[in-house]
Amino acid sequence: MITPGVLTLLHTSPVHVPVFEALRDRHHPGTALRHLVREDLLARARNEGAGPVADEVARAVAAAAAGGARAVLCTCSTLGAVAEAAAARAGVPVLRVDRPMAAAAARLERVAVVAALAATVGPTVALIREEAARSRTDPRLRTHLVPGAWHRFASGDREGYLDAVARAVDAVRDADAVLLAQASMADAAERARTALPVLSSPASGLRAAARAASGAADPSSARP
Repeated sequence: MITPGVLTLLHTSPVHVPVFEALRDRHHPGTALRHLVREDLLARARNEGAGPVADEVARAVAAAAAGGARAVLCTCSTLGAVAEAAAARAGVPVLRVDRPMAAAAARLERVAVVAALAATVGPTVALIREEAARSRTDPRLRTHLVPGAWHRFASGDREGYLDAVARAVDAVRDADAVLLAQASMADAAERARTALPVLSSPASGLRAAARAASGAADPSSARP
């Protein structure tokens, strides 16, 4: 029997809190979620890159572990790699929300990566390439940055943000799937009219993290 454990989620926007609470209620009842919102980390990473905030991310992850978290899930794709790197220091599993999604994308031949924030493109592509190397595949990746989308998100225009992302998804041609690079984009999949599969990270990422918090292994969340 799998016993649910405390799972801390490291967010860079408060909009993620109700999304993951709803997913927990639907699919992982009994898993205790704690939310740590650090908007400042993404703001710095946009200006300086993820490397300069790695120590601060590691401190946040270590504090979560010291507070009783049995696993930590980073829901920010820009900071995912530095969060994972903090696992040894924290002593608990640290997962990035987009790794299971990237593993699924790596098994395809042609993937269109849609992002709202330029700082997310590089980390997302690198993660897919990492998963492709593990599975010995070589997907062809194309990236699409949605003009003006992040400004809408940052200003609180969630409807306009999701509509802009959905339009970008619908414009994709010659791909086996569309990958939404950021967790905040997930609801755009329901607004898009494309017949292509649309991959998003919240559900699969939370599933892997909930298993890690319970002490169960999940191959999709493992690191090389």
